[in-house]
Amino acid sequence: MTRNKDQTTGRRTLVRGGVMPESASRPVVPPLQPSVVYAASSADALDAQYEGRLAGYSYAREGHPNADMLAEKIDWLEGGEDGLVTGSGMAAISAMFLGLLSRGDHVLAGDQLYGRSLRMLTQDLPRLGIETSFADAGDAAAMAVAIRPNTRLILVEAVSNPTLRVADMTAIAGLAAGADALLAVDNTFTTPAMFRPFEHGADIVINSITKFLAGHSDVTLGYVTARDADHRQAMRDAAVTWGLTPSPFDCWLADRGLHSFDLRFAAAERSAATIADHLSGHIPGGRGIRRVLYPGRADHPDHARARTLFGGRHGNMVTFEIEGGREAVNAFIGAAAGIPFAPTLGDIGSTLSHPASSSHRGLSADDRAALGIGEGMFRLSVGIEPVEMLIDELDAALAAVKGD
Repeated sequence: MTRNKDQTTGRRTLVRGGVMPESASRPVVPPLQPSVVYAASSADALDAQYEGRLAGYSYAREGHPNADMLAEKIDWLEGGEDGLVTGSGMAAISAMFLGLLSRGDHVLAGDQLYGRSLRMLTQDLPRLGIETSFADAGDAAAMAVAIRPNTRLILVEAVSNPTLRVADMTAIAGLAAGADALLAVDNTFTTPAMFRPFEHGADIVINSITKFLAGHSDVTLGYVTARDADHRQAMRDAAVTWGLTPSPFDCWLADRGLHSFDLRFAAAERSAATIADHLSGHIPGGRGIRRVLYPGRADHPDHARARTLFGGRHGNMVTFEIEGGREAVNAFIGAAAGIPFAPTLGDIGSTLSHPASSSHRGLSADDRAALGIGEGMFRLSVGIEPVEMLIDELDAALAAVKGD
């Protein structure tokens, strides 16, 4: 094939995009396609694309191949279809709110959500004339009381951040159906390996691809889809209008990360159970740990519900609280230097976060205490390192706090 040559005039130039070389074989790795624009053969062909009579792309803000390839794989994981990939997890939540809600609607949310979700609900949606309120997603009676005549949408996380409480999904799905409200589930913590919300009555499923699905802390992406085709289109229209577009390169990287998702999640989950048991052994005798929260342990307040809802899966997140205040927190972080202290989760390596100074810093100390979030609380996202290494690092950090 002659490269950089205009097919009509035969004249050569370096500024034309050229044509991909033909090949009798196909790439094993999905190709990265960063093009922002796509040339149509005619105005009629472009009309046919926009009207849905022909498949194709025109402008990357409206969709591109790498996003669609990634969405199709997550659709398969979640049991959904025609999912939308966005520039971040919060962009996915924004697309849902902007596409499906109007002034005068009410959103009922679980009272333990990701910090930025809480901020959007308490500060941003009210500015748009959308009412919001919160209730304990683990208490069906409290959720029922909080529903209003104008409740349009209920948003919950199946496992809350950071206290790992388990929502009463069966009851909430029934409440949403009875109120003619949409049930949206942020599945980031649980992932489709552990929980598939559509099978439990959800109307909308959200994921921060940035976390477990991509798994390498090198992309920022989100995903949202809905059971109803009109809802999917409304969210897609909002994402295109508000510019919630994902990067083709990030989509390409996330597609690669998905290849090892099942293996990464299973390995991290096994280690998390071992670490939770080990840390719980520090509680007797005042050895620096006040409490450990892990849904797989019988002492977790929602253990029975987790076992039923998740079919024996309990995830890779372990939350624990150490004795002491901020001084003890800083000592623990410094002595656990091998575990990055970072406000993230789902990485291939373990990360440690401190809700009071990161995800929930926007709440007052009293509000955090009401949710069970103390100054000494840490959230550990367990990765795939050897579990013995992680236990040694955590023990060393506890010893530093105790001055041993």
